[in-house]
Amino acid sequence: MRVLLIAGGKSPEHEVSLASAEGVLKHMPLPTELAVIAKDGRWLLGEEALKALKAKVAEKGEHPFPPPLDWDRYEVVFPLLHGPMGEDGTIQGFLEMLGKPYVGAGVAGSALCMDKDFSKRVLAQAGIPVVPWVALYRGETPLVPFEPPFFVKPANTGSSIGISRVERYADLERALEEAFRHDRKAVVEKALPGVRELEVGVLGNIFGEASPVGEVRYQAPFYDYETKYTPGRAELLIPAPLDPGTEETVQETALKAYKVLGLRGMARVDFFLSEGELYLNEVNTIPGFTPTSMFPRLFMAKGLTYPELLRRLVELALS
Repeated sequence: MRVLLIAGGKSPEHEVSLASAEGVLKHMPLPTELAVIAKDGRWLLGEEALKALKAKVAEKGEHPFPPPLDWDRYEVVFPLLHGPMGEDGTIQGFLEMLGKPYVGAGVAGSALCMDKDFSKRVLAQAGIPVVPWVALYRGETPLVPFEPPFFVKPANTGSSIGISRVERYADLERALEEAFRHDRKAVVEKALPGVRELEVGVLGNIFGEASPVGEVRYQAPFYDYETKYTPGRAELLIPAPLDPGTEETVQETALKAYKVLGLRGMARVDFFLSEGELYLNEVNTIPGFTPTSMFPRLFMAKGLTYPELLRRLVELALS
């Protein structure tokens, strides 16, 4: 059994992907080779890929797409590409054409969860509570049907990149410009009062199993990029201090969303708990595997070691 791990990518989450890959390579119990997609879209293989991992960034690659790989060498591909051009169904479509089993969601599920607007529409239609929102394309008149404060986000990024908290309408245009630097569509979401941020991991193909629920606490105005990836800036509580009824509701809602969205392999499902009301925030089909990431810790709390978790993901890809 040989695994090909693909990391890096052209998205703003390039460095996060490499940090995740370092953790996976360290704990993967199966023979694994690394391929890195540089920021310019070209690929690095073999020793050059490992050098990029050590440098924590790859600005330029050596090989165009598709790279000169013997794909038959690998039984399973593990695309560990966070954000656009990796988590959005693009690399998954290529692997489908190759006929290679791969870890994680398929083309449709990946694309749907990457787009915060589309995924909210599907979840809301299924009766899953989501935060009030409106989607805007560049050039549209920004009509927001609720009062500030609200959050402005690129529709198709992760790791809190391009997000702004807006306290007054006068700052909306500037926040939208920041979001449009990263995407053609922006999402404006109502800011909820007294929010607790909860996260739960899911493993499985369509019918998943849920991890214990974790909680993220921090001092920043919101869970931004620096807070997420700087050790010590956020406190991860596993299990979250919740009453049994609330924990069960979070887990059941996560599993329902996982099935509704047609996901496979894994996901991290994020929630807001505000004044006793639960809202699904977003679903991450390629969660982080960095030293500060919640997903592997959630399943460790369930008794699944890091190597066992990775083996399970490979088995789910093969099945």
